[in-house]
Amino acid sequence: MSDLGRPRAVLKPAQLNTLARDLLEGSFAQVWVEGEIGNFSRPSSGHLYFTLKDERAQVRCALFKQKAMYLRFAPRDGLQVLVRGRVTLYEARGDYQLVLEHMEEAGEGALRRAFEELKAKLAADGLFDPQNKRPLPRHVRRLAVLTSPTGAAVRDVLSVLARRFPLLPVDVLPVLVQGATAATEIRVMLEKAGACGCYDAILIARGGGSLEDLWCFNDEALARAIAASPVPVVSAVGHEIDFTLADFAADLRAPTPSAAAELLVPDQEDLLARLRQWSARLRAQWQRAQMARAQGADQALLRLQAQQPQLRLAKAGLRLAGMNARMGAALSRRLAHGVERLRRSGIAIERQQPQRRLGELQQQMLRLRQRLQAASDSYLQRAGLRLQGLTRAMAAVSPLATLARGYAILQDADGKVIRHPEDTAIGQPLDARMAHGRLRLRVESKEQDPLP
Repeated sequence: MSDLGRPRAVLKPAQLNTLARDLLEGSFAQVWVEGEIGNFSRPSSGHLYFTLKDERAQVRCALFKQKAMYLRFAPRDGLQVLVRGRVTLYEARGDYQLVLEHMEEAGEGALRRAFEELKAKLAADGLFDPQNKRPLPRHVRRLAVLTSPTGAAVRDVLSVLARRFPLLPVDVLPVLVQGATAATEIRVMLEKAGACGCYDAILIARGGGSLEDLWCFNDEALARAIAASPVPVVSAVGHEIDFTLADFAADLRAPTPSAAAELLVPDQEDLLARLRQWSARLRAQWQRAQMARAQGADQALLRLQAQQPQLRLAKAGLRLAGMNARMGAALSRRLAHGVERLRRSGIAIERQQPQRRLGELQQQMLRLRQRLQAASDSYLQRAGLRLQGLTRAMAAVSPLATLARGYAILQDADGKVIRHPEDTAIGQPLDARMAHGRLRLRVESKEQDPLP
């Protein structure tokens, strides 16, 4: 009996737990709870048992085999998950628990799963096929950089470009690189940059961050726009360990924005060194070619002098005059012979008008002489013009013409031409051949011009 005289309601533990279970199940239908998995276990029955906890409390959870077989990830201790289930009480031990019907990764885990699913889809569509990647131009003439104008990435890119190749024109096209509208803004700007025809390459850059921070670069529409861009696209999003769908869809992925800048432009110091090397080679080849031409001109002059063209022209003129004289004499003889034949044939001279015939023969002989004279004059004129041309050509390449412009040819005592300071010794006597004489010199010092 109680103090008030009423009978006491005494419950057994099983009865109390039953009442508590009915109360809990009646008060909570379905609840969503997010927390971290702890004390995870999977016995041979296939059921999953673990606690779901936060920094202040924890609750027991059970996911039976019939539901666990539909999980798309492997639960483990420390994983953040989002669960749906009913609140109940395990009467045998009086434990309050959640019996789960659904469980998924929460936060970054869910994003990671969505990333992998979309990556597999785009890969199946061929967006990441290496055969579809376009090579970067050997020399980028104008570059577009899609990034935040206030972030660290744009400063790193511009700094590297200014150091390596400051001549490159760079246009920073400002876009958001984080947030709900960032993916659309990047895609629209990318399409405009590709359609304008102003750029040889497009760089999409952003600094490091979490998967959630970089999520706008995992947008499907943006990935497809990158793959369809008419201009090669370089992606430099996050740090070296960060990968986004933009990286896989781009023609080239750089581990960091600074590395992307180094891949896009050559180093000006390397270019200058290469130019110096080419300049030295070109100068050496030009000097060898000039020396070869000078030697060829000397040899041609010697051959021309050996041929004695003036003497040959004089002899040809004499031969032509002799031929002219012989032809005139032959025509005279032919005319006389013709007249004689007329006389001996008994034809009346008066009747045949011999004076008229004689005049015709004289006119024919005169025409022949004129033709012969014109032919000889033409031949002599052509020969003279050819000789003048040869003379001018020899004068143009002759070393004597070079000497006349103030140059000199250095020779040692044996007559060998000195072409390099290393071919001489201190104190060695040299001859300097000039246009109008020679100078006797002696070497006092040697200096060699450095390569340009």
